[in-house]
Amino acid sequence: MSLTADEAAASAVALAIERGVTVATAESLTAGLVAATLADTPGASGMLQGGVIAYQNAVKAGILGVSEDLLSAVGSVDAGVAAAMAAGARQACGADVGVSTTGVAGPLPHDGKPVGTVFIGVATSRGAVAHAYSFRGDRPGIRAQATAAALERLVECLVHVDLPHVK
Repeated sequence: MSLTADEAAASAVALAIERGVTVATAESLTAGLVAATLADTPGASGMLQGGVIAYQNAVKAGILGVSEDLLSAVGSVDAGVAAAMAAGARQACGADVGVSTTGVAGPLPHDGKPVGTVFIGVATSRGAVAHAYSFRGDRPGIRAQATAAALERLVECLVHVDLPHVK
């Protein structure tokens, strides 16, 4: 797709409002950048339920319901964790769609994963999936790329996924 974060946010807001869909975020790597980019878009109050900044595993487990066993086994930078975070965002915020970010912005590897490893989770009532990325750049650059990727995945979900209550 290759939209900028602002373009993807504008598309996501318009699509969500058009379809009557609410969205929530769960962010580790991006620490609120996805929600902030959505909120910078006029009309976002019609679709953005809220978000959880889950930088620490205790928040991922305690608020988002990510399995402590999963976190212990694979660490926080993992596709299964991203999917569970997205599902947890839906639950915690009462939203139709959850989107999550987890990864390594650097400058050092984390949980055995190299800098630039990112997972984006997307969840609906039909289940949760995660997408793997490998970005290059400095810490702010990786976080910006992850934000744009999360918003692109949200747009993709809003375009393609049939939510049960949406006509």
